This record gives sequence, structure tokens and C-alpha cells, in this order.
Amino acid sequence: MTGEVYRLLETRNAAFRAGDEVGLRTDRANLSRGIREANRQYSRRIAHQFSDSRDTRSLWQGIQTITDYKPPQRTCDSNISLLNELNTFFARFEAQNSSNAQKTPPPPGDQVMTLTPDCLRRSFSRINARKAPGPDNIPGRVLRDCAAELTDVFTDIFNISLSQAVVPTCFKTTTIIPVPKKPSPSCFNDYRPVALTPILMKCFEGLVMHHIKSALPPSLDPFQFAYRSNRSTDDAISTTLHSALTHLEKKDSYVRMLFIDFSSAFNTIIPQQLIHKLVELGLNTSLCNWLLDFLTGRPQAVRVGSNTSSTITLNTGAPQGCVLSPLLFTLLTHYCTPSHNSNLFIKFADDTTVVGLISNRDETNYRSEVSRLAGWCSDNNLSLNVKKTKEIVVDFRRAHTQHVPLTINGATVERVSSTKFLGVHITEDLSWTDNTTALAKKSQQRLYFLRKLRRARAPPPIMYTFYRGTIESILTSCITVWYGACNASCRKTLQRIVRAAEKIIGVSLPSLQDIYGTRLTRKALCIAGDPTHPSHSFFSLLPSGRRLRSLQARTSRLKDSFIHQAVRKLNSLPNLPPRPPSASGTTEL
Repeated sequence: MTGEVYRLLETRNAAFRAGDEVGLRTDRANLSRGIREANRQYSRRIAHQFSDSRDTRSLWQGIQTITDYKPPQRTCDSNISLLNELNTFFARFEAQNSSNAQKTPPPPGDQVMTLTPDCLRRSFSRINARKAPGPDNIPGRVLRDCAAELTDVFTDIFNISLSQAVVPTCFKTTTIIPVPKKPSPSCFNDYRPVALTPILMKCFEGLVMHHIKSALPPSLDPFQFAYRSNRSTDDAISTTLHSALTHLEKKDSYVRMLFIDFSSAFNTIIPQQLIHKLVELGLNTSLCNWLLDFLTGRPQAVRVGSNTSSTITLNTGAPQGCVLSPLLFTLLTHYCTPSHNSNLFIKFADDTTVVGLISNRDETNYRSEVSRLAGWCSDNNLSLNVKKTKEIVVDFRRAHTQHVPLTINGATVERVSSTKFLGVHITEDLSWTDNTTALAKKSQQRLYFLRKLRRARAPPPIMYTFYRGTIESILTSCITVWYGACNASCRKTLQRIVRAAEKIIGVSLPSLQDIYGTRLTRKALCIAGDPTHPSHSFFSLLPSGRRLRSLQARTSRLKDSFIHQAVRKLNSLPNLPPRPPSASGTTEL
């Protein structure tokens, strides 16, 4: 409602009250023209708001303002006494740590990690100036804009820290921001403790993380799919399903999948135990001592709004939100591997799945593996949440018997017909109806926001950007895993959503089949060119060197799975692209 439209509306109402029929018709026409002109002006303002496609932040802020998409979450009460209780709750694992963290004297010739000014300058120049400052209140913009002046100073400070294996207390001080896990939190456990640390320390951690990755052996657990190049949730899910489907081709066989849930996995790490494992992986003593100091003696406080709790000093866990925490957790679980060939551990950070390939109804190896895993978790202070741990039994035998429930530490694990595995719904019949139904429901809900953009006269390119970011991203989530194996009805259901979006936006959109084909080819080429990938062995060349060896499959379930589809896709290409040299130095493809 603009001022001009309001004036025309008052004029029309006055003519109506006066009974002036001729004037009323004229004023109605003027009001209609005024409304159309106001709409055109509003459309021009919207187009101007979104004219700079490089400013994605401003673009998305404009979209959120128009659509009210994802309004800000509720925060917890900022009462000081409540924040103190919340801080004590987040520090509850401290009581389980009875070890005394002691540094090991470095042996003669131990090389200390050294940073160069160029590395630090590049790190400072990449800082996102909009990131919230940590407890030191040093904004990222200062570090980025003054990188040239600050580089030499902080290079010396960081190198002294590494040589002395001491992290200044101000660097590892943490402010915890409680983020709700659900819309209406009802208890302390409904909040996730996200650590806000100094931006300087994030840069420091990033440089240390890069050094650690370069020092790790190539034999690192291939079934840990998190925080590694050329790995994603797609790879973890497809590896799990291929192992299960291949085993189900055998006579008198079935598969049990255990989806393990840890309670606050990062917060329970015992630093001394972690350091022992890092030494076994080959990291030098000086760096291990620095990491030990980084993880111990950490002051922590909870902040909501302008109120902050009292400080507690922690010697347990790796803060969620720190750069190094995810990598350190994956290294902690590196030696957690199956002891039987009939079992498989699929790991994605703290999400662990045990796949038991059962033959001839003999579950001895599977049950002993689960028992051994529970013991390993107890020894390493990882708490198994049996109530949230789920099991699926995939059994296609015609005369299968009742399966005995699995127990962990005396508690029975719930057997379910469907569960969510790394964002994808897995069912006991390995069909994809539940998954596509969930994707369709979520996507249809977001079509509402797309229609709000159209009513606001947003330009088609802006609506297309919103579609790509909020609807297509859902429809194509892990698409290489499930699209080739889902039935025609499920595909039509999802494609109808794409067609509905096309009508709203007014432009042609890529079909899901085309997106699937493109991503399948790209993923297949990545795996074929990566000798360290656990699925690399399935992409073997024939002696001619022009085609890949076809994979045998008795059932359509296995034939339609990702690995088989990927091999057929590469064989359908006119020319196989060359692979990089393998570890032996020979070119494989």
C-alpha cells in the first residue's frame, strides 16, 4: 500500500459515499491503474534488490524477507542461573576423565612443525568478515584487512606455541552457544553445544589440520568417509548397500544392519587416549604435545544474548565447532575395525553402521563383533545410546525364521522396518518408496515459498536460484544411490514436483533423469580414478583397455544398484577418459 494508492482509494470511497456514479467509475479506473503502477514499481525494486548476482548474501536475505523462509530459531532463556546449570550439564563428561594428561618429552631430532608467513597471510585473507568473533572479540574483518601488517607478528606467536607445545589460554577459551535441536526444547539435552572460539585460533587450527592430513599414512581406514577428499555420504551409503546386495545373492543368506548412535561423541574424548592413537599413526611427539595442550585446560562459558554463565575449565572432549575436532574424532576411531571378514564397519564421523553378512543362519561373528565394539567404546569413553540405536534385518528368504533380538550391555536394540541413514531412508526390503515419499513431502512444502516469490513478482532468475537451493537440492540428495533403483511411480512423483516448479517459475528446468545421469558419470569417474576408494576395485579394465569388466548380478536389486549402474554408464561412453597413474606407477585407464 503506497501513499498514491491510499489517496486513490480515499477518492474512490468519497465518490461512493457521495453517490456520484460517473465519478465512481472514473475513480475506480484510476485506482486500478494506480495499483498496476505500484506493482510495477515494486517489481522494479525487487529486480534492483537482486540485480547483483555476485552478492549472494543480499540475494538470500531478500528472498527470506519476501517468503519468510526459515525464520530465526528460538533461543533458550538467558537467566544467569539457568545458563550456569546448562554449562554444568555440557561439562558433565568431565567426571568420567580420571587420567592425568602428561606431555611426553620429544626425542632427539624430533621435527617441530613450523609455519611460514605466506601460509598465515593466505589464511587471514580468506577469513569471512561476517563470522561472529570469539571470546576475544577480535572481528574477522580486522584480521582480513590488516593481514599484511599482522602476519609476521602472529607467525612468530604461532611458531612459539608449536615449539613450546603450549596453546595460550586466550586462544582456547570457548563460548558455548546453545542451539536447539528441535523447535520446542524441553530439557537441557535438547540443546546442542556449539563452540564459539577466537577466529585467530580457527586459522591456527586450519594450518595444523592441513599439516596433520599431509602426515597421515595412506593406509588410513578406507571405510571412514567423513572429512576426506572424494568421499561423501553417497559413497558411504552405496558401499553399505553394495556389500549387502552382493551378499544377498548367495543361498541361505541375510543381512543385519546396526545403526549406532553415540551420546555427545565429541564431548567424551579423553585427550590422553587420543594422543596415544595419534602417536601410533606416526604423528611426531611435539605436535602430539601441542594437541594435548590444546584439548586440556579449556575455559568454557555459555552465552545467550548479553548474559554469560560462570566459567568452567575442561580437560575432556573436543569442542563442537572447532576446526580440528571432526578430524581428531575420526583419528580416534581409526583402529575401530571389524575382526571378521563377514562384518563391515561404515563410518561417517560419529555415525557408525555395523553390517553383518549372515550365512547359514550363523550369527556368531556378528554378535561377537557388536559385543567387541561395545567394549571398545567403553574403553575409549564413548557412550553408546542403545535407546536411539536401531537395527534392520534384510531377509528375502521365503522360509526365514524369527530373528533373535540383539542386545548391547544388557539392553535390547530396537528392530525397525525403516530408519534414516545419513539422510536417506533405508527399509528392510531395500525399496525406495519411503525415501521418495519423504523427499516429495519436503519439496512440496517448499513450493509454497516459491509461489510467494511469484506473487511478489520476483524475476525468474531469482526464483530459479531459490528452486536450485531449496527444492532441487532436496530432490537430488544422494540421487546416485537411490534413483536408479526406485520404481517408475516414485520417479513420476518426484518429476511432477519439477514440472510444478517449471510452471511457477516460467522456465524449463533440468529433469531428474538428466541430473542423475550427469552425477552418476561424475561420481563413477571419481571412484575409477581414486585407487584408495573402497569401491575402486569394481572398476577394472578388460585386457583391451577400452571397456570395464561387467559385474555379475542375479537379481534386479543388485543390477540396479549404484556400482552396477556406474560401470554400465562408463561403458556406454564413446571413450573412457584416462585414469591418473596408480600406486604402481602404471596408467590404469
